[in-house]
Amino acid sequence: MLSDAKTRSIFIQGALVVFFVGFLALMLTTTFANLRARGIPIGFDFLKLPSRIVISEAILTYRTRDPYYWAIVTGVANTVFISALVIMFSSVLGLLVGIARLSSNPLAAGSCRVWVELARNTPPIVLLIFLYSLWWKVLPPVGEALNPLPGVYASMRGLEVPGVSIDVGTTGLLVVALALAAAVASWIAMRKGRLSPLAALAALATAVAGLWLADIRFSVDLPVFKGSNFHGGAELTPELSTILIGLTIYTTGFVAEIVRGGVLSVGRGQWDAGHSLGLPRGKILRLIVIPQMLRVIVLPLNSQYINVVKNSTLAIAVGYPDFLAVMNTIISKSSHSIEGVFIILGVYLALNLTLSSAANWYNRRIAIVER
Repeated sequence: MLSDAKTRSIFIQGALVVFFVGFLALMLTTTFANLRARGIPIGFDFLKLPSRIVISEAILTYRTRDPYYWAIVTGVANTVFISALVIMFSSVLGLLVGIARLSSNPLAAGSCRVWVELARNTPPIVLLIFLYSLWWKVLPPVGEALNPLPGVYASMRGLEVPGVSIDVGTTGLLVVALALAAAVASWIAMRKGRLSPLAALAALATAVAGLWLADIRFSVDLPVFKGSNFHGGAELTPELSTILIGLTIYTTGFVAEIVRGGVLSVGRGQWDAGHSLGLPRGKILRLIVIPQMLRVIVLPLNSQYINVVKNSTLAIAVGYPDFLAVMNTIISKSSHSIEGVFIILGVYLALNLTLSSAANWYNRRIAIVER
């Protein structure tokens, strides 16, 4: 039976899987037995106990009497928040810098090249520590805060920016969800040719009317200096600002090179075709080059986005309480190091697999269908 090559291959692979699973089970069993023999607690029951740890900055509402699992959720939310902002900002800046590097203007091309080379050849942790030290050595005290933009103030205590609040009730949320679902469904149906543009426009108008009837109220709260501190608005601490600015500068250098390579991958004939139609350079780039470039850069971009999530762990160097920093505190306080490591591996694996799945789905959507 094993003389057949296919059968022999299946047998060998099955034997290797059985060996690996058996070895892993033996290792885990031995580890847990040794831990119990030494009186070291094992298990995830501790997650329900009050954490009693302090998280200095939290996107979600967190109190020290909350259980460990909520402290973990809070840390994950901080990591997702900072990673999403860095991905968004670096994508926009990387697109601009990458295109500017191809400009015929020597000042624009040279400046962008300096940015790219510095970002790609500087260790991110060095960049973060350097930026963090600038808050205390360059920026003035809070009473003399710089005002580079209306409603934006920079001082030793961080950045004060306008805050936006949205007032919407339960009924309003339902209306918003239904209106957005109707708008997305109409757009998809129109793209597939199942809905005329006029009907799609009517559906979109209905969705907008639904949003208006939901009575959603937006308000902008500007920071105002009173007494010895700012009141109102939103505060970005030096720690949050450092990790946001530092990782954005670092990631933008890599994204810019990916964009530049994507633009160069589009044949010169595409530019000539656009010029022959009388299109200006900006429209050729937006309507012809960038759509074709996306098919080339999606997967390399996804690798950089995954690196953003992994590089967010460097926030511990500047004191921002990301997921890894929270888990380090939990492991030290609860003495559940093995469970903590499993949680860390599981969370980062889930985040990165989610990014990969989204990128692969988008890559399939824009791929050229061959017959």
